[in-house]
Amino acid sequence: MMGQLNTDEIETLLHQTVLGRIGCGDGKRIYVVPISYAYDGGFIYCHTHEGLKTDLLRKNPSVCFEVERLESLADWQTVIAHGDFEELTDPLLRLDALQKLHARRLPFITSQTTRLTEEWPFASEALGQLGGVTFRIGLTDKTGRFEKADQLTGA
Repeated sequence: MMGQLNTDEIETLLHQTVLGRIGCGDGKRIYVVPISYAYDGGFIYCHTHEGLKTDLLRKNPSVCFEVERLESLADWQTVIAHGDFEELTDPLLRLDALQKLHARRLPFITSQTTRLTEEWPFASEALGQLGGVTFRIGLTDKTGRFEKADQLTGA
């Protein structure tokens, strides 16, 4: 069975997932890249380094954001959201975003890019001095789809 996720299911998937994909572009090309994130119910928070993604986001702040949960090809959920990129340069807003990223529940095995500091999972007193680019995406619309195999037929 295929269908649409309701609002609560969309919110649950956005809150439970830590890896998404950002789609951004400059009018000539579209660039889609995975990124770790935190979600607070209104904003997607991210931390990254300078590069093509940040160049494109600064030129065109319109963003597509996608997350998914994939159990099998017959059991999955996906959310696609649209919003606007906002680079956080104000020290208090930036620190708040970094604290949200640092506080997320991550899988036991993580990558270097999901851990903000070497002290993770312990709080770092130096989050405010962390280099890189911190930003948020204010979500304007969200949709979700799913497929769940019929348990009786396996289809």
